[in-house]
Amino acid sequence: MNPAQEFQTRKLNTQLDQMTRRQAGRRSTTVTDRKRGRYIRAVPAGSQVNDIAFDATIRAAAPYQIEREEQKRASGMAYALRRTDLQRKIRVKKAANLILFAVDASWSMAVSERMQATKGAIMSLLTDAYQRRDRVGLIVFQKDRASLVLPPTSSVTLAKTALVDIPVGGKTPLSAGLLLAYETIQREKTVHPDVMPLIILLTDGAGNVSVSNTLSPQEEAHAIARLIKEADIRTVTINMEHIAFDQGLAKRLAEHLGGPCYALAQIRAENLLATVRQEMDQR
Repeated sequence: MNPAQEFQTRKLNTQLDQMTRRQAGRRSTTVTDRKRGRYIRAVPAGSQVNDIAFDATIRAAAPYQIEREEQKRASGMAYALRRTDLQRKIRVKKAANLILFAVDASWSMAVSERMQATKGAIMSLLTDAYQRRDRVGLIVFQKDRASLVLPPTSSVTLAKTALVDIPVGGKTPLSAGLLLAYETIQREKTVHPDVMPLIILLTDGAGNVSVSNTLSPQEEAHAIARLIKEADIRTVTINMEHIAFDQGLAKRLAEHLGGPCYALAQIRAENLLATVRQEMDQR
């Protein structure tokens, strides 16, 4: 990849951040349902009584102690609590961010200039993610398979090597690319339960190879897209089809994914980078 394709990156305020990053650090701060993390506030427990905030529970019950004198006498306790008083802890912790790129490298995407623009934009986003200490990964799909050419990492050096060696050509196994992205994130969530994933999909949306023989390529891709949506995995689709030939396939795919779709108006890396950042800033 020509280093001239890269350009100065600005801060990427990702939709992965559930709370604004107000200070430097390796991770973003996010709410967690686990018992690990900093206790910041309490809410009514309801049916979730596995992490009770005793201080907040005592405060919630305090106004009713006079009217509960009979309950205290019957129990021999100095303080009367009821289930409706129970408050549970809301905790936050430093969570790992994962940006997973899934790139269509088939013949439909094989125009050299456009692929170079794609590589340039990816490298810029990867560099930006590294500066924020996020982890990144890269999936490429072409011919009859999808490959994880860059397992989730924070190494820009490994990313550069992976981008230089991207194979190009062949058919478009779109569903294989989506399935591998889903499986990669599910594995990451097993190791890092609080990981905050985002898939950035670069494609024209035209799948023509199925993983199985039960559905057409497009139907299968849409089914896997819905699986990704149901798993609450955020997505941003970048439509790399030329505007003169666009049939709306990428847009329909994005609708099944439950995320936005942006078109690349011009064949320049800066345009792709700007559209992704615009979406991130809105979250």
